[in-house]
Amino acid sequence: MQFETYPFEKLNLLLENITPNQEYTPLSLTIGEPQFNTPQFILDALNQNVSLLNKYPKTSGEPILREGMLTYLKNRFDLQLDNTQIIPTFGTREVLFNFPQFLLHDIDNPVMAFPNPFYQIYEGSAKASRAKVIYLNLNSENNFLPIIDEEALRTCDFVILNSPNNPTASVMDMQELQKWVQLALKHDFVLLNDECYCDLYLDTPIPSLLNASIAVGNESFKNILVINSISKRSSAPGLRSGFIAGDASILQKYMTYRTYVGCASPLPLQYSASLAWADQSHVDVFRQKYIRNFELAKEILGLNPPKATFYIWLEVENEIEFTIKLYRDYNLKVIPGSYLGRESQGKGFVRLALVYEESLTRDALNRIALLL
Repeated sequence: MQFETYPFEKLNLLLENITPNQEYTPLSLTIGEPQFNTPQFILDALNQNVSLLNKYPKTSGEPILREGMLTYLKNRFDLQLDNTQIIPTFGTREVLFNFPQFLLHDIDNPVMAFPNPFYQIYEGSAKASRAKVIYLNLNSENNFLPIIDEEALRTCDFVILNSPNNPTASVMDMQELQKWVQLALKHDFVLLNDECYCDLYLDTPIPSLLNASIAVGNESFKNILVINSISKRSSAPGLRSGFIAGDASILQKYMTYRTYVGCASPLPLQYSASLAWADQSHVDVFRQKYIRNFELAKEILGLNPPKATFYIWLEVENEIEFTIKLYRDYNLKVIPGSYLGRESQGKGFVRLALVYEESLTRDALNRIALLL
């Protein structure tokens, strides 16, 4: 299999022969990794359960972890799911890569669609699945929401949405999500929403695709799935705790497949993650930090905040030149938007990840203001 070079590797190649201005401390807004401390109650639970490392974890996840995830879905989205409708996963990157291979394996000439620009694992999974790709292009003319082309969608076997979106920070409202559920039922494709940024809303809580499914009368979630992760909401990417939830008939077969994959989460991580999933108060603390960072972006750069995520999709004249100059003159790294898309999507933008405490965020934004 021939995979594309990852965006961060491309960035390293772009900047490898450039000497940054040493008058500035190195800073990077490239990776969507929260730089806040993981809450102490999560760390305490991890320490208290270290002795469980002498046991093999179940692929299906411990009951306490499933209970924490189901509690989260009930408290956050008012969703009453049962154990047949959810599978704990080792974060979401692994499920995004192997689920399409499971789903599309027995389909001749499979077709997969996903947003463009995108989180690159979508493309990797399509290549591994030998799937034809249809791009759902995101641009300013459509407010960075995927355009619905029914002629193309009727050929699809699997469609990935990503709302709230990485990298554009766009958000699909309930009406848009309902349209996509209806399309999945009409054209009989499996629809998955990557909801890893769903808890990082700035004002109004954002609905899940599962809420939209119920709203249009699809209460069994036929053809409908979501994934979510603890990484962003709890500032705990190292816990590698995620889930896939929705259509029980699909998940039952996928669970059998997963027993061969061998990516069960270690028991100490499951116990600490269970507490993090069930608690919302610590997430609200992090949301306030991101809200403050977006306030700084408005104050310093004049940018209106998005509805969710911690990203800014900043329009610039030439994203490659901008990235080089920002690193050379101000020792600050960002990701060119064209590295995150195909067929010229993302051109003319850079992605900023506002994942630091206020002082460092202010410093980074001031450097960008100087270049602009």
